[in-house]
Amino acid sequence: MRVLNHLELESRLDRSGIETSVSHQRAALARTDVSVVTSPWNGGSIPRALERTVDGDGPIASIDLAHCNMIGPGSVAIARYARHEDVPLVLHAHVTREDFAESFRGSTAIGPALERYLRWFYSQADLVLCPSQYTKGVLESYPVDAPIRPITNGIDIDALSGFSSLRSTYRQRYDLDGMVVFALGSVFERKGVTTFCELAQATDHEFAWFGTYDTGPQASTTVRRWTSDPPENVTFTGWIDDKRGAFAAGDVYLFPAKVENQGLVVLEAMACGKPVVLRDIPVFEEYYTHGEDCLMCDTIDEFRDALTELASDPELRDRLGENARETAREHSLDRVSEELLDAYQEVTTV
Repeated sequence: MRVLNHLELESRLDRSGIETSVSHQRAALARTDVSVVTSPWNGGSIPRALERTVDGDGPIASIDLAHCNMIGPGSVAIARYARHEDVPLVLHAHVTREDFAESFRGSTAIGPALERYLRWFYSQADLVLCPSQYTKGVLESYPVDAPIRPITNGIDIDALSGFSSLRSTYRQRYDLDGMVVFALGSVFERKGVTTFCELAQATDHEFAWFGTYDTGPQASTTVRRWTSDPPENVTFTGWIDDKRGAFAAGDVYLFPAKVENQGLVVLEAMACGKPVVLRDIPVFEEYYTHGEDCLMCDTIDEFRDALTELASDPELRDRLGENARETAREHSLDRVSEELLDAYQEVTTV
């Protein structure tokens, strides 16, 4: 089977959760007999497609199935081509109205229009894949008129190997000491930056958020306020060259996100054996267990108490971290490849 696994604006999504998920898909498919192309153009680019056309071949790559991971005009064009050529179409729902809210300035305000667009776009698919049962319920509420199937984003454990060797380098680089409470990824209010900073103000621990943040007109006022004048014990690092450095430097992963479709970076922290503190939201309850592989909290007081308990109880940190490693192993690339093959089989044998 020859599959187009496409990520629109791939170069601009470097190290985003979506890009990481797509890299996991491709790595998982490389373990199978599926042949993957990443560009719809014959030869991989428009110039080469033109050359192929001059040589008598078509400009569009020959594929048996199209799998798109974004929602923009390029993805729409591929969807229309698939419909016209009767090629099975799989759309991956990494984006919902709910998880787009509180990301950029105005992202919440355009929510109703975005929901209408997503309902139309995802409904074109022969099958919609999404990261969780929670997300499936969100899409069904729109409602999306297509079969919907949850599939884990997975975790590439091998890609994180050697992270511990970076500990001293990254702690020295950002002047971190003691038990460091950390987060990784783009700084958004949806991901809980206010809770993160308020917890820092309520404790004596050092806090570090590894990841980019906007400062231009697209930045939300909340993100701009916290990153321009953070509490004394909070470091916003901006872009880091190697995300393994974050997992090396940090001790407790804090992710008070308000909405997530799965939270891939949580799996990465778990794969590194870090104790994880999460907001108690439905998608995390679906994948993780409070007191076993994480701690889940609702209020600032609960978050603060969880951090205090972890700081005073090294055995609890070790137990949560080891159980978290086991949870991460359940989301291996082998599982991703099996689930993708099942999904592709579903739409190509109808």
